[in-house]
Amino acid sequence: MKVNFFHLMPYPYLPDDFDDVEKYPSPSLTFSNAHFDPAVGVDLYHRYLDELEYAESVGFDGIVVNEHHQSAYGTMPSPNIMAAALARRTSRATIMVLGNAIPLRGNPLRVAEEIAMLDHLTKGRLLSGFVRGIGWEHFGHSINPADSRSRFNEAHDLIKKAWTEPGPFSWYGQHYEYRYVNIWPRPLQQPHPPIAVPGAGSPETMRWVAENHYTYVSVYAPTRVVKTWFDGYRAAAADLGYVPEPEKIGMALPVFVGEDDASAHREARQYVEWLFHRGLRQGLEIVFPPGYMSPAAMKGLLKANLKAYPELSYEELLEHGYVVVGGPEQVRNRLGELRDELGFGQLMAMLTIGAMPAEMVRRNTEIFAAEVIPELKRAPATVPG
Repeated sequence: MKVNFFHLMPYPYLPDDFDDVEKYPSPSLTFSNAHFDPAVGVDLYHRYLDELEYAESVGFDGIVVNEHHQSAYGTMPSPNIMAAALARRTSRATIMVLGNAIPLRGNPLRVAEEIAMLDHLTKGRLLSGFVRGIGWEHFGHSINPADSRSRFNEAHDLIKKAWTEPGPFSWYGQHYEYRYVNIWPRPLQQPHPPIAVPGAGSPETMRWVAENHYTYVSVYAPTRVVKTWFDGYRAAAADLGYVPEPEKIGMALPVFVGEDDASAHREARQYVEWLFHRGLRQGLEIVFPPGYMSPAAMKGLLKANLKAYPELSYEELLEHGYVVVGGPEQVRNRLGELRDELGFGQLMAMLTIGAMPAEMVRRNTEIFAAEVIPELKRAPATVPG
């Protein structure tokens, strides 16, 4: 089992009346950046980088950054900049960019160059994730959501070829044209940095990730749904004649560890509710706009019969596996149960939850590292029967 520290870098200081859904339907896209205070933001960025660096010092295998745009939910429009900042201040942990939203980029060749540079800056400690981006991010970049998958596939193919084939060569595709592709530098890791792709149940994504032997990572969903995703990925791999090792399956999950069960729930409740009731308060029309999902993927989403995040109570979020909260023993047991049921070999633990203050994040990280990680590493991940 590999255990990684996942950071969203949220902007936690929302208006006092943010619970007025009519006034503030979402913290993304249409939520005015007049609410962002640069004097606060500068301290947040440095605090968040400190938290990622601290995670390495207490034993996490990887530190994870990601990409979001025009949102208080996550303030990393360029995860590569954060990875560069971490590269020289860390020395052991894998730096996981999970990941670049390549359909939003007008110039994916620039992504190939930046990741190759980061591979050198990290001395080969880099994992490169690719994501499609959320619906609202396509609106924000004036990208047709119906073109998202084809842009993603072409950008990926171009980047991978730029990393692995000597240049110069030309590229003339549906979305991108380059007379010369000849990146300097080439990646340090050969043939290229390892690649991970988050998925939300799309059969096309499961198959594509399996075809490329990449790592498949879940996003917020109940345990029963995550199981269908991981089983779908394993089934796609089986159709191709192989069994993916557990390390090729990652689960992203908010986790809070308190001194004991009672105090953990007392402390964590408001921050878990901030994440799911405020940070993830999005209308379906801006998350899954028409054309963004294939009919098969939409059918699967509807069949899952999921509630919108703000409709879920704190108790329901715990019961259905969206989040794990408790004292050290409870968290160890619950994560062990999830590992055995789902068969993941990488945990992307979100220990900075919502508007959680710095001192609480530090304590959460310390207790998790001391009391939970050793137990997770003792028991190997297995493929569910």
